[in-house]
This record gives sequence, structure tokens and C-alpha cells, in this order.
Amino acid sequence: MKEFTYVITDPEGIHARPAGEFVKAAAKFESDVTITKGEKTVSAKKIFGVMGLAVKQGQEITIKTEGSDEETAAAELEAFLKNNL
Repeated sequence: MKEFTYVITDPEGIHARPAGEFVKAAAKFESDVTITKGEKTVSAKKIFGVMGLAVKQGQEITIKTEGSDEETAAAELEAFLKNNL
């Protein structure tokens, strides 16, 4: 299992467009990918789950990847967040 945290810097937080792109990026991997904010954890491969977290600017999320391609998934998803959110 790989895990990293990220603080959202986008002024609009995780809104519809980047959430959809993040879900597409996560769906490319075999590994299970989850996002946690506070006490709530959802699959990063489900748009309604990601949107349901209602992550705002300045809030921290934790991404966990677990599976055969977890290393690659964690690296690519962390790069996605840094470039887009």
C-alpha cells in the first residue's frame, strides 16, 4: 500500500471538471484507489464519491493505492493533484 497526503490549493476546491479528470486518471489503474477527508473515505474511481467529499481549498486529503500497480498509481495521481488542484 502506498499513501500520501495533499492540501488542495485550487480556490474552487475539487469541483466537477477536475474531479472527473481525477476519476479518469484513477480508473486507469488496477489498484484500489481511495480518497479520505476527515472521517470519510471513498473510491477515487467513482465521481459521486469524490464530489461528495466536498473538498475545499486548504483542506487535506489522503490518497491510498493498493494493488499490483500501486507505485505507479500513487506517483501519477500525486503529479495530477500538483498540476491541477
